[in-house]
Amino acid sequence: MTHTYQITGMTCSGCQHKVQTLLSQVQDVQNIDISLAEGTADITMAQHIPTSALQDALKDYPKYQLSEAHHTSEMDMQADTENRSWLATYKPILLIFGYILAIAIIAAYTAHGFMTMTAMRIFMSGFFLIFSFFKMLDLQGFADSYTMYDIVAKRFKPWAYTYAFVELGLGLAFALNIAPVIVNIITFVVMTVSLIGVLQSVLNKRKIRCACLGAVFNLPMSTVTIVEDALMIVMSLITLWSVV
Repeated sequence: MTHTYQITGMTCSGCQHKVQTLLSQVQDVQNIDISLAEGTADITMAQHIPTSALQDALKDYPKYQLSEAHHTSEMDMQADTENRSWLATYKPILLIFGYILAIAIIAAYTAHGFMTMTAMRIFMSGFFLIFSFFKMLDLQGFADSYTMYDIVAKRFKPWAYTYAFVELGLGLAFALNIAPVIVNIITFVVMTVSLIGVLQSVLNKRKIRCACLGAVFNLPMSTVTIVEDALMIVMSLITLWSVV
């Protein structure tokens, strides 16, 4: 039998070799396939080995933390996606975008006409507030999914937990129109870094769960996720162009 585990703290091939050597010494371990880029280890064992036993093998090196991978497996994700239509798969995110867009349009209408910049600011506020809400419902589940593809979180897992609060802060900042230059710069940087991980997963055709709505909805990583992140990047650049 083969089980997949998350391993944080590996930063180089030396770390990979050290972890593989330590885990190989655990009784009943037959084979270990470690992905340094993904921060995962596929461990083949003669019989079930408790996770605690694997964790004990790394206890002398606290920087390496092993945990069970709670995310949906690639095969399960692929089978689930194939059984649903595109509209059924992305219905939750389409509805969310529709509601946010409606609120943004309504808020942008004033006695002086339609305010495009206000519409974008309210849209970005709604986007970050709602998306952070879903992440907060199951912060652990979101972190486990996010570390599978984000280039920062898979090397430094605390960022996965922090990211949800960053989104919450950005949502409140946009709603209150606080420090627009700083807030939009942060948005551009955060979303660009997030987009890199998404692009890598989509281009490599990896069938994994998108963590955009936390662990509440089973959404596959796809071009929809790319558009979602790219939209925030473009809006932040437009806003910066208008205020600088």
